[in-house]
Amino acid sequence: MDGPTLADVVPSLLAGLGVPGTTNTLGLPASDKVCLLLVDGLGWELLRQHADDAPFLSSLDSAPINAGFPATTATSIAALGTGLRSGEHGMVGYTFAVSPDVLLNALGWNHHGTDLDLRGLFVPEEVQPRRTVFERAEEAGVAVRVVTAYDQAGSGLTRAALRGGRFDGVFALGDLVRRALSALQPDRAFCYAYHADLDKLGHIYGPGSEAWRMQLVFVDRLARTIAERMPPDALLVVTADHGMVTVGADDRIDFDAEPALQEGVRLLGGEARVRHVYTDVPLDVLDTWQGVLGDRAELVLREDAITRGWFGPTVADYAHDRIGDVVVAMRGNHAVVRSVAERRLSRFSGHHGSFSSAEQLVPVLSFSQH
Repeated sequence: MDGPTLADVVPSLLAGLGVPGTTNTLGLPASDKVCLLLVDGLGWELLRQHADDAPFLSSLDSAPINAGFPATTATSIAALGTGLRSGEHGMVGYTFAVSPDVLLNALGWNHHGTDLDLRGLFVPEEVQPRRTVFERAEEAGVAVRVVTAYDQAGSGLTRAALRGGRFDGVFALGDLVRRALSALQPDRAFCYAYHADLDKLGHIYGPGSEAWRMQLVFVDRLARTIAERMPPDALLVVTADHGMVTVGADDRIDFDAEPALQEGVRLLGGEARVRHVYTDVPLDVLDTWQGVLGDRAELVLREDAITRGWFGPTVADYAHDRIGDVVVAMRGNHAVVRSVAERRLSRFSGHHGSFSSAEQLVPVLSFSQH
């Protein structure tokens, strides 16, 4: 994947804060007080299509960047938190194999499909061992704050991708604004703030649905309120972790109802738009899946995906086997769902993860008063 990605965002901002070893590859404005607001699910194309619902955000000039692969929350947050692509930070999907028989759900840090907490068995700081950019900023004397949902304190994903600085848990939008503004008071400050609800409504009702658009209005007000009330020398940057596509009933291929797809598969990871297929017979599985899916998907063996740079220019040794023996990237609006094992997820209208511009392109919007 050519061009800048989410992995370039925080290093570019920290370069403006004078953090050693960082480079402003995105050419973002420099400031000693930075708030980075991540709006989950705010794809570039969706924002442009619904600009009237977000007049403040749409007024900010920006060119889009790619989320990275796969275009999914855990992977993208790890890219923001480490400044690395997925092949290096190792969070290669929503779910991925951490042993031959364990599928880690990276959002809940549980054995996928169960409530089994895996933080003790698969320690987050070991699953993602690279030093975060937040740790580097803190070492350089920057006051770092992570402002996100209160129940994410000490979560596996927080420990893996966002460690460094102080965690400030929030309960609602007003709390997010209050804590973000408070985080910008020190002389050199970096605040990472996260809002989840736009993505949630996109999954349930579909991106661009009435409920989604109404939430976008609140997101726009959220960003504008921070911009209006932050210190005059501060910088607000708004980005997203991925976009989203609508998957219709006829666009779904059900793994749990298709015996041919199950043959030879040990574990099925990823999510509906990008699947990691773990198998001891990858060539056979590749041929079978290609026969079932046809041109609805691009299917490659693990080594081909690595050679093509799907997970970035480098894949760390610890990340190698987390990538599926066969990697399946869906085309169009198609998805491979699991009606039994992933019943709730399979009913979602909105999905993301693959290579379409609707999923990959995300905004990097900046605002300052000077």
